[in-house]
Amino acid sequence: MVLTAIISFVIGIIGWSFTEYAMHNWYGHLAKGKNDFSREHLMHHARKDYFAPTGKKLQTAVPVLSLLGLVSVLLVGWVAGLAFIVGFAATYTGYEVLHYRLHVAPPSGWYSRWARKHHFSHHFNCPKSNHGVTSPIWDIVFRTYERPRVVRVPRKMAMDWLLDDEGRLRAEFSADYDVREAHASPRSTARDSEL
Repeated sequence: MVLTAIISFVIGIIGWSFTEYAMHNWYGHLAKGKNDFSREHLMHHARKDYFAPTGKKLQTAVPVLSLLGLVSVLLVGWVAGLAFIVGFAATYTGYEVLHYRLHVAPPSGWYSRWARKHHFSHHFNCPKSNHGVTSPIWDIVFRTYERPRVVRVPRKMAMDWLLDDEGRLRAEFSADYDVREAHASPRSTARDSEL
């Protein structure tokens, strides 16, 4: 029973990881604003400090997690079904916290440095790549992974933690980021419009 619960919990983690990629790429970007999630997501890309309101996220997450939990329990029983949904929900919650922190707090270790560079490379350099926020695994599987180079951040979109009090790029981030002024080249403007 314990082994079943552990395996189901891990499958829930993997399930969220795949869902994160699928929602972000297929339902968010490829939908091009044709559904509510896509519109919220594209607004997140377009506005520096925009995150979908928590209430809106809960209106979706609670029914989806409840239904997924019920179906899981009916298909595989109480122990495995609950372990699966707990793994899925815990990883979703971790994703939400991590994603928010990527935008509002500086990196504090190798993973948070990697996650920020990977995520902001998606935001500012290659919106058709790097859809996984917590892991690159599904980007690798679906061939949408692009190794992040120096991330060129538009000044108006620069995260507060990236800049010093005078508005200059902090020296400790200069190997990973460059802040560009508003007069971007036609090529980068065209690439940015592919969001």
